[in-house]
Amino acid sequence: MRVATWNVNSVKQRLPRLLPWLDQRQPDVVCLQETKLADDSFTELLGGELTGRGYAVALHGEPRWNGVAILSRAGLEDVVTGLAGEPGFPNPEARAVAATCGGVRVYSVYVPNGRKPGSDHYRYKLGWLAALRNTVSAGPEAVMVCGDMNIAPTDADVFDPRAYIGQTHVTPPERAALASLEALGLHDVARDRWPDERIFTYWDYRAGMFHQNLGMRIDLVLASAPVANRVRAAWVDREARKGTGPSDHAPVIVDLDDAPDGDIGPVVPPPSARPARKGPVKLPQAPGAE
Repeated sequence: MRVATWNVNSVKQRLPRLLPWLDQRQPDVVCLQETKLADDSFTELLGGELTGRGYAVALHGEPRWNGVAILSRAGLEDVVTGLAGEPGFPNPEARAVAATCGGVRVYSVYVPNGRKPGSDHYRYKLGWLAALRNTVSAGPEAVMVCGDMNIAPTDADVFDPRAYIGQTHVTPPERAALASLEALGLHDVARDRWPDERIFTYWDYRAGMFHQNLGMRIDLVLASAPVANRVRAAWVDREARKGTGPSDHAPVIVDLDDAPDGDIGPVVPPPSARPARKGPVKLPQAPGAE
């Protein structure tokens, strides 16, 4: 089973990238964040396309902001939106959806940003993470928490720790909250598989940050031991961050039981399927070909 998580930063804006990516990578379960669409608008925009590709869909969205989804062709049972006892800002936001897919309880989460250490939004972030931990702790045993955590777990997960002094995403309380979640027995599978590699999942749009590889690793897949023991590959699909109109995040892909692309490294894997060509195909020697 191939499980992926991707903060698309607007499904509507990313539609020309999302559908070809699904066809190329062929994920069985996809956790999306920052969909920025109400559920009916999401269904109107993508329902037919996803059904045609064999995906059932669990949605928890709102217009303009936030929004999470799970796409699954490995079953979609016991869908729950939100978290038990979650705080709001001031009202609960569309930041979590859970479903059982292929016998695994899967959470797609979009953790609040925090904005500024010590602010009301920062306290909201910590409270929301506490609610996430409490919800996950209730079971079941086989679980994956996938999404944009808005926390870099360690200094190794940012391009330069000095650049983030005084900012969110790296403060001790945030990292402690993430560590408390992992202490339930969850494994950061990409880092476990590549402990010494430079791995990022987010690059600011500005100042050529992506091309200079000045990023952060804030999109994680956390898996309990029964699931983590099945991991055969875990990687960041950096190719999805290239080209025209990308999200500022790249997908994280985890292969359970079988690795179609092989255990090929933490970033920039080869294509899973050849992307569809646009227009007629010309041989290199054909007139007009360059």
